[in-house]
Amino acid sequence: MSFTLAIIGRPNVGKSTLFNRLAGKRLALVDDLPGVTRDRRETDASLGDIKFRLVDTAGLEEVDNASLAGRMQAQSEAAIAGADICLFLTDARAGITPADKHFADMMRKSGKPVILIANKCEGNVGEAGALEAYELGLGDPIAFSAEHGIGTADLYQALLAFTQGFEERQDEDENEDKEHPLRIAVLGRPNAGKSTLINQLLGEERLLTGPEAGITRDSISVNWQWQGHALTLWDTAGLRKKARVTKKLEKLSVADALRAVKFAEVVVLLLDATCPFEKQDLHLADLVAREGRAMVIAINKWDLVDDKPALWRKLREDIARLLPQWRGVPLVGITALTGKGLQDLMPAVMKVYEEWNTRISTGELNRWFDFARERHPPPAVQGRRIRLRYVTQPRSRPPTFVAFGTRLDALPKSYERYLVNDLREAFNLKATPIRFQFRQGKNPYVKS
Repeated sequence: MSFTLAIIGRPNVGKSTLFNRLAGKRLALVDDLPGVTRDRRETDASLGDIKFRLVDTAGLEEVDNASLAGRMQAQSEAAIAGADICLFLTDARAGITPADKHFADMMRKSGKPVILIANKCEGNVGEAGALEAYELGLGDPIAFSAEHGIGTADLYQALLAFTQGFEERQDEDENEDKEHPLRIAVLGRPNAGKSTLINQLLGEERLLTGPEAGITRDSISVNWQWQGHALTLWDTAGLRKKARVTKKLEKLSVADALRAVKFAEVVVLLLDATCPFEKQDLHLADLVAREGRAMVIAINKWDLVDDKPALWRKLREDIARLLPQWRGVPLVGITALTGKGLQDLMPAVMKVYEEWNTRISTGELNRWFDFARERHPPPAVQGRRIRLRYVTQPRSRPPTFVAFGTRLDALPKSYERYLVNDLREAFNLKATPIRFQFRQGKNPYVKS
């Protein structure tokens, strides 16, 4: 992108609402509760013909650096340091507070260009509500309403004045060939170590972490390069049992995590080595299979396990018994806090991704199909044999196969499972979901 634009301000002034408006879709969680946003979220956005990288941040507060709020503020300060321009938001309804003045001083010391926005200027508030923002000394405030889009034209003009210095960089970006990044979602129960794992992969404290469960609320995407491969890592909120999710904000976080799984290509299911394969873990693995995504299971806190071979055998037995559809899924033992074992994680991810993209030629596929039918013919139902004629693969991602024949509505589920399992063994498709469908040809002797 041509430049980076960070949205800054104290809690509950409308930063995430503005982020969603400039992004053109609901990416960030929005709620009346202050402090919803914790990590900084990034996306490509535009306003008219101006394109930029947009960053949403946690609200700035005067807090203890060691607390959760202090770690949230450190994320916001990192966003300011990495930004080319900052949008500083105030609440026109509430007026200028001492916190606004404190953080306006911080913005001046940062040396970053600042566009001052007085948000929530809809209704009777109007431009009069923005006048008070002049005392911050950050220039002329823009009377704005992120919820209703009021003031967008003024923001465009303000950005246009700043973007002249970025034109050359924008031209270079437009000429670059962009590779579609591999999308990887990290999924798991609360406090499994998802954010810590991504920070360890990135080599920086990009995501907010701590001993408190449920820190992550938004699904945060981070771009990353691994051995020349362009990747996007998605950190997701921890998913608890559905019956325990009662608060509106947590429901929004769960929906955001599920959306990340739908858009991912590979899912890393993170389990806690001290209590692996609880019921919720099984639900999550089943969810990934239903969505048709490739998967790697990472066992975190592996350093806390005393008898590692015994646990490894038990995990494999549990998968075969509880998750037969994931019988061959890769297992990787890691310690996200120290990085131990991470050298095995990304090769496993790339392997399952390649398997997820598998294409088998029709000739190979039907040679296998003929052999599978000869070895174990379809059963006769009511004295009439089910006929399977041929099979094709119409698509991959995940590998999807269609078998054609007659009387397929009578085909037992056990025979379907036999074909799928034999197909996995024959073509080494042990770590990816398989879609196997049956299609019956039209009977030419039946009058339409």
